[in-house]
This record gives sequence, C-alpha cells and structure tokens, in this order.
Amino acid sequence: MAVQLFVPNFRVEECLAEIRECLEKGWTGLGFKTVAIEAAWKEYTQLAHAHFLSSNTVGLHLAFELFKSKFGWKDNDEVITTPLTFVSTNHAILYAGLKPVFADVDDYLCLDPESVLKRITPKTKALIFVGIGGNSGQYEKILEICRARSIKLILDAAHMAGTRIDGEHIGADADATVFSFQAVKNLPTADSGMICFKEAEDDERVRKLTWLGINKDTYARTASQGAYKWMYDVEEVGYKYHGNSIMAAIALVQLKYLDMDNAYRRQLAVWYNGNLKNRNNVTVVQTVNGCESAQHLLQIRVRDRDAVMLALNEHAIFPGVHYRDNTDYRMYAFAQGTCPNAAAASQEIISLPMHLRMTKSDVDLISELVIKYAR
Repeated sequence: MAVQLFVPNFRVEECLAEIRECLEKGWTGLGFKTVAIEAAWKEYTQLAHAHFLSSNTVGLHLAFELFKSKFGWKDNDEVITTPLTFVSTNHAILYAGLKPVFADVDDYLCLDPESVLKRITPKTKALIFVGIGGNSGQYEKILEICRARSIKLILDAAHMAGTRIDGEHIGADADATVFSFQAVKNLPTADSGMICFKEAEDDERVRKLTWLGINKDTYARTASQGAYKWMYDVEEVGYKYHGNSIMAAIALVQLKYLDMDNAYRRQLAVWYNGNLKNRNNVTVVQTVNGCESAQHLLQIRVRDRDAVMLALNEHAIFPGVHYRDNTDYRMYAFAQGTCPNAAAASQEIISLPMHLRMTKSDVDLISELVIKYAR
C-alpha cells in the first residue's frame, strides 16, 4: 500500500451536516457560516480580528495592498522575504507592485535575523516571515528587528494553524497574519484562508477590498430592513476574495479537532526523531525551543536527496520537497546566489509523509528506508 505525503482527514458526516444546513437555507456564499468561522477562529486563537477568505494567497496580497496605500509606499519599495517558500508568498509582493528582497534562512529553514539585518535599506517597508512546517524559528528576533525600525511584519502562517509560542497562539504581535485552510493543510477544507489584523481599521477596510470595494456585503444587506436595503456604495477598486459558507462549514468541523490532530502530528515527529536523530547521513530539521508547532511538515536533510527520494518511490512511499529555492525560478533569478543557506537546503530537504492515517509502523518503515539509502 502506498504511503502518500499528505492525506487530509475529514469528519465526513459532520462536514455534510454543516454543508446541508447551507443548502437547505439556500445560502452557500459569504454569510452565516463565514461569520461563524470568524468568531470561532478568534475564540480559538485569541486574535483580535479574523476575516475568512478564499485562500491564503489572496490574504497576503490584501495585506500588501492595504499597507501600501495606507502608508504611501511606492512601486518597487522593498519587502524582505525568504527564498524557501511556496511561490505565492513572493508573488503576493509582486501583485502589489513591491520588490521582493531575499534574505537567507537558518537551521530551522526560517528567516535568519543576521541575514535580514544585512538586507534592510531605506526602501525597506515590510518583511514577510514564513513559519515553514509550523515552526516559529527565530520569529521573536525578527519581530524585534521590525519593531525597532518601523518595518511592517506580515506573518505567512500557512503552516501554522495551531502553532503556539509559550502557550499563546502565533500571530497576535504581527501587523497581519494569514493562515491557510487549503486541501492538505492541518485544518483542511477545499481551499480557504483567514487574515487577522492587529488593528480594527485594517480589518474593516479589507472587508471592503475583498468584496469589490463595496461598502456593504450581500449578507449584511439581506439581514437589514427597509426599502433601501439594496442600496450600497462602491468606495474603491476591490477584489472578489471573500470566503464562502461551504468552505466555512467544513472549517467549523475541522477546527474542533485541530488541537487533537496537531498533537498526533507532533507524536509522528517524535517517532521520526527517535529513529533518525544522530544518524550520520540524516539531519532532522528541529523545532525551536518554546514552540508548540502545528507540525505541518517533518523535514530532513540528506546529501543525496534525489537518490533517496527515488528509492522511497520504489517502495511506494512518496515524500515531497518544501521548497525549491525560489531564486532558481526564472521569475526570481535576479537574486540567484544571494542566499547560500537556502540554496544548499533546497538541494537536500525532503518532507517525509506526515498525516493522520499514518501509524508508528509506517514511520518506522520510512525511517528504516531513509537510513538505508542516505549516503
């Protein structure tokens, strides 16, 4: 039987019951379920604001667009970012007409504060921190750097649903935090996300931007009374980025089990670590002390990555790579050679299968094969 990298786990009957309510009420778009998941997410994370979106990617775009207009940033003002991420992180910078400036990564595969300090210029307006695999890395040092220099901090928390630092959910101290509830994430739907701002005024404005710049969404108009409830104004050019009630219905169910699911993922990581740690030819990427990681990924580094992956494939085990150094892509080749740690990691990292249907026997088998084929 094949062991896949990701296999999402849905509580099917509970999800169908939530979706059925949407269908029976005839309300599947932005509405009562999106309101409910926003309230539930705020309660779960204790973050002040939460807005349900169609994806993490659109949330990152919205954050950059909002801050650019709010603070008068110019085209090609700079955003410090990581080359070791999914391309949507860096595409979002370009969507807003800003320039990505790549800093290198540390042993946690997150941004290295020393490299960040070297990249800051008078044109630096923001920094985007990616908590790869659910790990917070040196996030708190990055936060200090940003606060000391009035640099806006955007947290790409696509892998961090349920990540806590010293008992508190990640994201409260960032200017904007964006989560992903995409199909294979720890809180899976089909595709959706959540953007959480520190400031109420930012949350309020983005709610207009996600609905084409209209100052009153359809659900709010339907809930209002009077002959003119259809009346609204269009205050600026916006986008159609809002989430819908079908995705929110699934998310409401998945959220109930998130802590339990993440705890099992951390147990898988403990088993992997017990098998692979201190092996000469294998390095396990560790979680920083004080971080209770969502453990979206379990990453190792091996010198002969391609050979190991092919050998695992031959045994019907299908790991992944998170991620290819973005500066290897044509889009970002202008920065090639500027981040040697990320470039080296990109040639060595493997994400081992990590999902709720796995057993200790699966972990032991995969570990045994990695040890056998790593040279």
